[in-house]
Amino acid sequence: MKKHIPNFITSMNLFLGCIAIVMAFEGAFIWVVFWVIAAAIFDFFDGMSARLLNAYSKIGKELDSLADVVSFGVAPAVAVFIMLRSYTIYVEPLSSIQYYIPYLAFIIPVFSALRLAKFNIDERQSSTFMGLPTPANALFWVSYVYGVYNISATNSLLLYVTIILIIALSLLMVSEIPMFSFKLKSLQLKGNELPLILIICAIAFMVIWGVSGLAWTVLAYILISIVSSKLPKKFVK
Repeated sequence: MKKHIPNFITSMNLFLGCIAIVMAFEGAFIWVVFWVIAAAIFDFFDGMSARLLNAYSKIGKELDSLADVVSFGVAPAVAVFIMLRSYTIYVEPLSSIQYYIPYLAFIIPVFSALRLAKFNIDERQSSTFMGLPTPANALFWVSYVYGVYNISATNSLLLYVTIILIIALSLLMVSEIPMFSFKLKSLQLKGNELPLILIICAIAFMVIWGVSGLAWTVLAYILISIVSSKLPKKFVK
């Protein structure tokens, strides 16, 4: 019986991701954030439960990736699509192709799938990540959309920012840039400096910007990872 528990938790990730997609189509972006966060929590606990119960399985590994593509690829992409289609102002020279631009959002699940496939065969990513993890990318997009959708109809600059971010973060997912893991190595400060710095940033950003602070937290995660990867190893353990 216990061998099915991790797969059940993974299936809940997938189920909640589907709900997030429905919320995105309805334009209920705060609920998209809620359900994607809930899916991310289940995504975290499926791996933990598999380790605690010693219930690893090949089907579990494949199911996890399929669920992640939906919850952290398709769900945020639909939110971006709806924002670009229904809430964004288009000015020249892009107004003539405004019907097609929202479909750029679906670059996100394409690169999410590539990132997950790469992760599954890359043995280097047991304790650190190579490239931006899909849950972090998803959290950025759902909180970004929630934060800017209501002003995107009056600020044409946001369209260009969104397009640039779609391309940049998608490429970052399949990059070779090392990203630190969120897993705490122990209950001590030493060795956990980077996750703790990120937690402090997340609290500060959420206090200042509310839900939109999640997007700034992901950007901080990227910046901290890049800076720490350039430091001598004696400073980062």
